[in-house]
Amino acid sequence: MPLTMNREVFITCAVTGSGGTQDRSPHVPRSPKEIADSAIDAARAGAAVVHCHVRDPETGSPRRDVALYREVTDRIRDADIDVVLNLTAGMGGDIVFGGVERPLPPVDGTDMVGATERVAHIAACLPEICTLDCGTMNFAEADYVMTNTPGMLQAMGRMMTDLGVKPEIEAFDTGHLWYAKQLVKDGVLDSPALVQLCMGVPWGAPDDLNTFMAMVNNVPDDWTFSAFALGRNQMPYVAASVLAGGNVRVGLEDNLFLDKGVLATNAQLVERAVSIVENLGATIIGPQAVRDKLGLVKRAPKG
Repeated sequence: MPLTMNREVFITCAVTGSGGTQDRSPHVPRSPKEIADSAIDAARAGAAVVHCHVRDPETGSPRRDVALYREVTDRIRDADIDVVLNLTAGMGGDIVFGGVERPLPPVDGTDMVGATERVAHIAACLPEICTLDCGTMNFAEADYVMTNTPGMLQAMGRMMTDLGVKPEIEAFDTGHLWYAKQLVKDGVLDSPALVQLCMGVPWGAPDDLNTFMAMVNNVPDDWTFSAFALGRNQMPYVAASVLAGGNVRVGLEDNLFLDKGVLATNAQLVERAVSIVENLGATIIGPQAVRDKLGLVKRAPKG
């Protein structure tokens, strides 16, 4: 297979995520101000896109509160630096079963809502991009399932398309790419599509290079993809994705460390990624170039 290195690369910073990392590093932002400030710092460091979740400002637990999203997006839009806004739409599909002998009813931690509620903050904030987790998957926890049925994905995908927000397809395994192509074929999503290849998330696609290239080879040639891996493999995947023809994602959602035992900030992770990309001989592109490439329109929210 010939090398198809990407020479014009954009970096996404996944600022905080929804995992239980809030007490493992003082740099994981919780409040809307902290999340926005960290996103702005990442943009100054070279991120063209910031991918944002919101958290309870006191406990750091994940939230779906529209008001929190509005505050984060308003603060980022009011900043003196430009950046493409990417909001998660992955919340609201969580089932925690009651155990192997009595799985029903679901137990604490379950958060299952309808398609309209899952996309409510997207309609309110109108980011340029939002995520669409393109399948159901077992996560590391014994009885937790991330649930995204075909019917739910069709409904959410149509809402995103009708809002003029570009879905970023989150593909955690090859079957998710298979269904993403079906959503495009059915006219639910526009083509060419945008894909994030999510590597090393238990129990999706492992982060070995054979599996990664299988994922890459399932992305249509005219689509745009980025990739990331968790933990210590975050930075190796910066190089791997660029060499495979893609873009990159780093950030505290996926990895807390700059080096062994050294906790990172989002800006430091972006700076490290910039160095890797440039040392490969590629160019880092900015937010307006990303908008031009992906056909995005920067908008203010309604009202």
